[in-house]
Amino acid sequence: MTRRTRPLAAALALATAVALLATSCSSSGSEDEDDPSADATGAQPPAATAAPVPGTPGTPDAPSSTADPGTPTVPPGTPGTPSVPGRPVTPGTPTAPGTPGTPAVPGTPGTPGTPAAPAGARWQPTPGLAWQWQLGGGVDQSVDVPVYDIDGFETDASVVAALHAKGRKVICYINAGSWEDFRPDAAAFAQALQGSGNGWKGEKWFDIRKLDQLKPLMAARFDMCRQKGFDAVEPDTIEAYNQNSGFPLTADDQLRYNRMLAALAHERGLAIGLKNDLDQVPALLGDFDFAVNEECAQFDECGRLSPFIQAGKAVFHVEYKLGTDRFCARTKALGFSSMQKKLELDAWRKPC
Repeated sequence: MTRRTRPLAAALALATAVALLATSCSSSGSEDEDDPSADATGAQPPAATAAPVPGTPGTPDAPSSTADPGTPTVPPGTPGTPSVPGRPVTPGTPTAPGTPGTPAVPGTPGTPGTPAAPAGARWQPTPGLAWQWQLGGGVDQSVDVPVYDIDGFETDASVVAALHAKGRKVICYINAGSWEDFRPDAAAFAQALQGSGNGWKGEKWFDIRKLDQLKPLMAARFDMCRQKGFDAVEPDTIEAYNQNSGFPLTADDQLRYNRMLAALAHERGLAIGLKNDLDQVPALLGDFDFAVNEECAQFDECGRLSPFIQAGKAVFHVEYKLGTDRFCARTKALGFSSMQKKLELDAWRKPC
């Protein structure tokens, strides 16, 4: 599900990148699976989930209804991100109808706003917190870390409550920048909102300029996170402006959209993380409560996230290709919460 998006260049380079990625993905993380210092992969059954919103299509039966769990690493300037065979997606719990202060079902015109949460009520993750990021398989609740980042649609409220009972904070993963045909609210997104494919099967970039249409749909997703008890949201694919989205997007378009997402989260008492989008860290630092980054060590750009640490905000960081011996010393010195993960983002982890 996660993805490492980078600026697109000439389409001629794609074949070479795909071949390299196929070799890399087949061996990623394998040398560390038996490492005694690494956490074991969970084997718990998937959490139960509720039915989709009435009138909203569920997960399609077509092969395209699989989510891609990992983010193939793409060197700068390589076009697109190739699709990786992923795990099936189970629809999560939709926004409950009739909940006070809750926007209507996705796609309903005139969605009302949510009253602002009291000042100081929002969680603020601080630098150095250990974390677990799992988007594939049933959530392994045995990992002894204070922060979990898991899929919002696929996770039942009972899982969030169980993690809270163990003293964990829980982040809700949501794709906020591209349409996914396998989500239970997929039909609520008009075709005009959908641009070019983002390199992942069944996904297309959003036209983020259309805030009036996207805002109520994102509000409904964030309400789902709040109703399930999550403490924060991790919105993915929020740097469409430097991709081949099919729309003439600008950096200002992205800033407006990302700030809209931050406001929606904060109105609901949820913290929100800036996913990648390193070019806009200086402009968005005040709007976001933490950062989530993939492979800043691989691309020698970790220093660009230092403003979050200096502001007392956590940087949750992973590497896929690099072993911990190649990045932990530097990222720990920077104050990051770093670990090595496999591309499929199952329960396996090797923390710094």
